[in-house]
Amino acid sequence: LTNPLKRTVNGEDALTYLRDPANDKPCMILLDLNMPKMNGTEFLGVAKGDSSLREIPVIVLTTSSEERDIVASFRQSVAGYIVKPVDYSKFLDVVRTIQSYWSLSQFPSYRPQCVA
Repeated sequence: LTNPLKRTVNGEDALTYLRDPANDKPCMILLDLNMPKMNGTEFLGVAKGDSSLREIPVIVLTTSSEERDIVASFRQSVAGYIVKPVDYSKFLDVVRTIQSYWSLSQFPSYRPQCVA
């Protein structure tokens, strides 16, 4: 990956990081639904309700293939929902595909661009 990667372990930590003016806003968020303290669905509810965060594209990358999780995520305006493959090489293919798609996507000039 050529884009900077910041990992947080739960939704609360992610919100703290994203709201800190000392930190650059990411060009996208890869979100796991299965997190402690504040899960991904709860995180989405808060992030998409926050005017300073709502425009950051969120891609759910999780182990859940449950229809209710997919529907709940899209109701919170996610940009995509991908079930994590178990196989490492397939996982790398998924990450490359995400990076390729977002590096080609056009954003308003005030948004950080994803780099290929």
